[in-house]
Amino acid sequence: MSRDWPGCPTRRCRACSTSGESGYQAGLELAERQGVTAVFAANDHMALGLLRAFHERGVRVPRDVSVVGFDDIPEAAYLIPPLTTVRPDHEEVGRRSVELLLRLIEDRDAVPSVAPSVVPALVRRASTAPAPG
Repeated sequence: MSRDWPGCPTRRCRACSTSGESGYQAGLELAERQGVTAVFAANDHMALGLLRAFHERGVRVPRDVSVVGFDDIPEAAYLIPPLTTVRPDHEEVGRRSVELLLRLIEDRDAVPSVAPSVVPALVRRASTAPAPG
């Protein structure tokens, strides 16, 4: 399903699962489009599929298109090329969530507050480069 998406330069985004297969299918479609210079996948598994599809279609990563994943799965460093990814701090998110939950349990009349966001880390590897041209 495609729909308009504010801020998306192509104005088209697609709803799909977050599997390697869906990344592969999206990669096959993106490989046929002109002007695609970067893809930020919802997770590293989707990025795996993108890398394979681009390879099969002769799209060179990162020379033609950059690929970034999310999660920093252990295998990301061993892909060809090694995957640039975003590493969320799950431990810190969990710690802050438990603290908030305990405060709410102790004071049932307390108004829940939103925990401060936890900034993830960008793990730079070889799947990204400056935009071509």
